Amino acid sequence: MVVAPAIRLSALTKTFGSVTAVDGVSLDIAPGEFFSMLGPSGSGKTTVLRLIAGFEKPTSGTVSLFGQDVTTAAPFDRDVNTVFQDYALFPHMTVLQNVAYGLRIRGIKKAERLERARAALETVRLGGFGDRKPSQLSGGQRQRVALARATIVEPKALLLDEPLGALDLKLREQMQVELKEIQRDLGITFIFVTHDQEEALTLSDRVAVFSDGRIVQLGTPQEIYEKPRSAFVADFVGTSNVFEGDLAVKVIGKKGAFSIRPERMSIETSTRTSANSALGSVVDAIYIGGASRIVVDLDAGARINVIDDEKTPEAAAALRGKRVTVSWKATDVVVLSA
Repeated sequence: MVVAPAIRLSALTKTFGSVTAVDGVSLDIAPGEFFSMLGPSGSGKTTVLRLIAGFEKPTSGTVSLFGQDVTTAAPFDRDVNTVFQDYALFPHMTVLQNVAYGLRIRGIKKAERLERARAALETVRLGGFGDRKPSQLSGGQRQRVALARATIVEPKALLLDEPLGALDLKLREQMQVELKEIQRDLGITFIFVTHDQEEALTLSDRVAVFSDGRIVQLGTPQEIYEKPRSAFVADFVGTSNVFEGDLAVKVIGKKGAFSIRPERMSIETSTRTSANSALGSVVDAIYIGGASRIVVDLDAGARINVIDDEKTPEAAAALRGKRVTVSWKATDVVVLSA
């Protein structure tokens, strides 16, 4: 039996005047998948989310949800719900009333909707917070209330528009873990929009990297990180040393475009070179917690980064100004298409 995709986008395009925000995006997202759309501001990811939700109408192309064409359907006629960055909780209502609101407007009787709201709060680990107002909660707690409110109506897919963007770093990392746990518990499709590559890699089953309204790479977090297809993806998802043109010939030994992740390189106070190595001078060594980022000016004319988690911070700092050999394995060189 063939299962229809949770979401299917076919040649989806959206223009605003002379600006093409989404340029022919085609994509299938599976039921129960945690799918992230990752890209810088203006890359088209949020517009795609709004097209799925029905907040925008496509210039051309189609949107299908669980086998049904909803391209022209209103937002309330689509079996999805959206969580925004600002959470949009009603300040005059209690937490329980906020969560139950979606059931209220659907005509569910009070006893049933309050019971279901309490159960939803238990799911997001806020069982004892029903009588509080949103102003009495932390940012992470308000985010979980918004999740409970969005999921209580049992949508087939949940759309999340940078919901962790307003949180501080520690709370954001905590909520990444909780968000994934909640998605597993609910078993529904999550579509997550973010510009934070760490969030996308941490949370997702698959990631679509957007640039200029198009998907430039689609794959698992490991595929996106380990095998970037372009210089853009290599540089945007994490940090990478990119070698192109004459520089590629001097460092890699052949024409083309290549990338090597900084953590795949090693550094020695030696001036002997062999295959898969290059000479240079250390410009700086920066302690980044658990490792040091060593900045090297290669004789070939490139400034690169090496991440070293073996040397002590003092040993790394002592490399400043020294002549070194940077080396790597041939298998860690990734061929880029552009």
